[in-house]
Amino acid sequence: MIAGTIDRVLEWTVALSFTRIGYAARRRLFGWRALDSYDLAGRIALVTGATSGIGFATAELLAGMGAHVILLGRDRGRTEQARTRIAEAVPGASLSIVVASVSDAAQIQRAAAEVRAAHPRLDVLVHNAGALASKYNRSPMGVEETSAAQVAGPFLLTGLLLDRLRAAAPGRVITVSSGGAYTTALTVEGLDPEPSEFEGSRQYARVKRAQIALTALWAQRTAGSGVVFQSMHPGWVDTPGLAASLPRFYRLLKPLLRSRVEGADTIAWLAADDAGATASGRFWLDRRPRPPHRLERTRSADTAERRAALWAWCEQHAGWSLPWETSSR
Repeated sequence: MIAGTIDRVLEWTVALSFTRIGYAARRRLFGWRALDSYDLAGRIALVTGATSGIGFATAELLAGMGAHVILLGRDRGRTEQARTRIAEAVPGASLSIVVASVSDAAQIQRAAAEVRAAHPRLDVLVHNAGALASKYNRSPMGVEETSAAQVAGPFLLTGLLLDRLRAAAPGRVITVSSGGAYTTALTVEGLDPEPSEFEGSRQYARVKRAQIALTALWAQRTAGSGVVFQSMHPGWVDTPGLAASLPRFYRLLKPLLRSRVEGADTIAWLAADDAGATASGRFWLDRRPRPPHRLERTRSADTAERRAALWAWCEQHAGWSLPWETSSR
């Protein structure tokens, strides 16, 4: 009772909740199980954006729990370096790499084919790749780069690996979203703005809102398939991406920012704990489900019609459609 009350107070404050203060308080309040007590031997996990930041920390944590981790990065040299660093830190780690940009459909298709050829099943898929862009770029998928890398690309990769995830039963798909989604309403038109209307932080918030909605849609449309979908917010984490994209925010909050391992904790926990295989479609922070909305204006905009339009947008730009559905729309 007391722990829950303190947690709700922390959540209300935002700043305390998202910094390392919230992480440390909740870990103690709820007596979190240590990640190294989980045994993921024999399980296969794919982590996108695994060369640095939260993605690298996630891959290292999963390797430390015994999983075979596939590191997906867009640069071969950096991805090889990440594998070497994890192998040095985790003796006996089972690791492989796949090189692809998650904003390029052709590269995603090649990456998925490579994973499928090597593994008859996939236990965990972590969508972590993506950054806050400072200027407009058009992706090979024909839409703005941020939306391609964090919405259309992950949609396609999930679809192409869905049968491998079903074979794991439960296969787990975990999407790394952001608290920035709380400020933004779901929009489909805004996912591909005109170059003159592009603003990096606003676009980033839009795709993070879309990720949360898509997680719920995947859960609805694949219910009973043996695949579980979760999205999560890692808190405010000290990463190179944050320092580069929001330098003023980074300098102001640096003493309170979470470490990369702290940011990755809930991802790894969702990949390992029984809680991560139940109640598909939730949004998490610090090992607890959280409301996907804080503001009425974002809640009221998150309609069934907009969600349906978002799914159709993903199908169009990914060039992939779900071949079956287990629940009504």
